[in-house]
Amino acid sequence: MTEEIKAPVPPFTAETAAQKVRMAEDAWNSRDPDRVALVYTEDTLWRNRAEFPQGRDQVREFLQCKWAKELDYRLIKELWAFTDHRIAVRFAYEFRDDSGQWFRSYGNENWEFNPQGFMQRRFASINDLPIKPEQRLFHWPLGRRPDDHASLSDLEL
Repeated sequence: MTEEIKAPVPPFTAETAAQKVRMAEDAWNSRDPDRVALVYTEDTLWRNRAEFPQGRDQVREFLQCKWAKELDYRLIKELWAFTDHRIAVRFAYEFRDDSGQWFRSYGNENWEFNPQGFMQRRFASINDLPIKPEQRLFHWPLGRRPDDHASLSDLEL
């Protein structure tokens, strides 16, 4: 039996690290907890704000709850730094709650990958800023961010 691989795999280059970041962004913009959970190891460890999901099942549950509350979610991730098997990312996403209040969330993530390319650790620090609808910057149709859409750096976020 062949062990499953989630390319690109460590050791990362600037190109493969950026590819891994865009693949993660695309998966999260799908808002599909099953799809997203499959890029993590079975025993993955997370810190997301004050929550600490452990394992794919808890990650899946966490994401189901997240996207039930964070409506019209749109995310942009950007590579910050990388080493052989770790990647640092900065990100921003916009969403509204069920009362119609919009937010922009800013954050940083540190990722650690196993040799097969699955994320085994994810540490995220996130801050939420209430915004007015006219302050929104992420207007593409729900799903994958278009390739020609501005990056975080382009938007000066």
